[in-house]
Amino acid sequence: MPTGAELFVDAMMKLGIHEIFTLVGDHLNEVLSVAGARGIRIIDFRHESGVTHAADAWGRIHRRPAISLVTGGPGHTNSLTGIATAFQAASPLIAVSGAPSSALAGRQVFQVIDQVGMAAPVCKWAAQPASTGQIPFYLGRAYQEAISGRMGPVHLTIPVDLFAGSADSALSMPEPVRRPEMAPSGREVARALELLEKAERPIVIAGSGVWWAGAGVELRRFLNQTNLPYYSVTMARGIIPDTFRNSMGYADGALNKAVHQAFPEADVVLVLGKRIDYRLALGGPRLFSPKAKFIQVDIVAQELGLTRPLELGICADVKSTLHLMNEMTGDPKGRSPRWPGRTAWLRRQRTLRDLWRAQLAGTAADRSKPIHPAAFFSELAKALPPATLFAWDGGDFIHWGRAIIPAMIPGGWLRLGPLGTIGSALPNSMALQLANPGAPVVMITGDGSLGFYLAELDTMVRHNLPVVIIVGNDAGWGLERELQGEFCGSTVACELRATRYDLIMQGFGGEGENIERLDQVGPAIRRAFKSRKPYLLNVNVRGARSPFTEWQISGKKKK
Repeated sequence: MPTGAELFVDAMMKLGIHEIFTLVGDHLNEVLSVAGARGIRIIDFRHESGVTHAADAWGRIHRRPAISLVTGGPGHTNSLTGIATAFQAASPLIAVSGAPSSALAGRQVFQVIDQVGMAAPVCKWAAQPASTGQIPFYLGRAYQEAISGRMGPVHLTIPVDLFAGSADSALSMPEPVRRPEMAPSGREVARALELLEKAERPIVIAGSGVWWAGAGVELRRFLNQTNLPYYSVTMARGIIPDTFRNSMGYADGALNKAVHQAFPEADVVLVLGKRIDYRLALGGPRLFSPKAKFIQVDIVAQELGLTRPLELGICADVKSTLHLMNEMTGDPKGRSPRWPGRTAWLRRQRTLRDLWRAQLAGTAADRSKPIHPAAFFSELAKALPPATLFAWDGGDFIHWGRAIIPAMIPGGWLRLGPLGTIGSALPNSMALQLANPGAPVVMITGDGSLGFYLAELDTMVRHNLPVVIIVGNDAGWGLERELQGEFCGSTVACELRATRYDLIMQGFGGEGENIERLDQVGPAIRRAFKSRKPYLLNVNVRGARSPFTEWQISGKKKK
């Protein structure tokens, strides 16, 4: 008779999952032993939140569910931040927590808490099988819940006695149903094309829905045929490279000052797979004209027109929508003759884009010490290998890089997500390297953010993941320091020590260097990638208010 651990591993392998992100604990010994014997790849971390962050990142990169496995009690509570992060990012994580024996339920048992109840508010579905034989059924159900509609995390609590116990018979695992293509109607697409064709100043904004739908080919064809100016944000970054002729960069006004003029001038806005959320100023007058006509494409009907009235809402898959748009637009080989050239409008967009880039370059020309973050990222851009993949954290230093470094590779621009979980770029970068062995991976973080999961440097070394970590060290919580200084007149709890994080990396068994001058940047980057080891560059920078922080401050002043 198979054990619950064997049923679990067999079920996950049948689902096509061959990795487990975990941190060992007593509730997991049986299932981890079976998984190891069956050849499952075990990626073990030092903190349960790091486990769920990495599994979330793996799910985002592969666009399919990943499994995190943590012990119960505090292991489960530690994991909740990663689950909540995946929930906000619509990432298909299957978060599994062990638990004390169900045979002891209702008594004062060590580490017993309501794990399902705790997870439920931050996931799509949460449950606990009642017997060993139910494990395959529940895992199959969890997989289906994670991928249905807008994807997202799910949770299973599986007590230790269910993993260790045997089952005479088991409920069969439901076969996952392929995500249906939610195709739009021809009438909807025709109306959208009519609005765009007649517009004088249209723009396209793409978000993560383009990534989840795998619609990169369709999007490029659409842009080639229509010659429309294009902006990207979240997981859409890099699907169309920033070097594309009509790519105007970030759709985020906090990082691209060009949109402060470009967006208010637009008369028709096509939003593909993106919530009209805080990144787009809720579609409000801070970024858009009240007279602009919005077309929004999203697979969740409740998102359509949620924050701004729409001229047209299309509840459909982005890939199917773009495919039909392309079919109805015309020439499959190039730009359709039916679309107006809009030479003046495109020139205006490119001028605004180039002015912003020139402004950033002017700031980066500062060669004084300590190093200005913009100057550092300008040097970094020159030294990076082709096709570098990025895991970005949050903070003032990082935002300079997001504004300056171009996004070039689909799936190679991994961010924190709408929850803004600073620190998670470290486990995210490990998932990015695991998913892309041999590819150059850079993690960009600040000294404050690095502290959250510092022990995961040990994980990176143990698993021999040659991520190059860049720490902008300004000895403080830079963004909060700027905000407090602006609005409070002084700062509290914003200062840190100028710690040598390169030495900490060396203590964990990796390599590192300390950078104090701009002429050290290029050679250090080349040495870091040549080493093929986890490598940390501790970059001593000055605190400098980023465009992101300026945007935050201007918004608060207007309220």
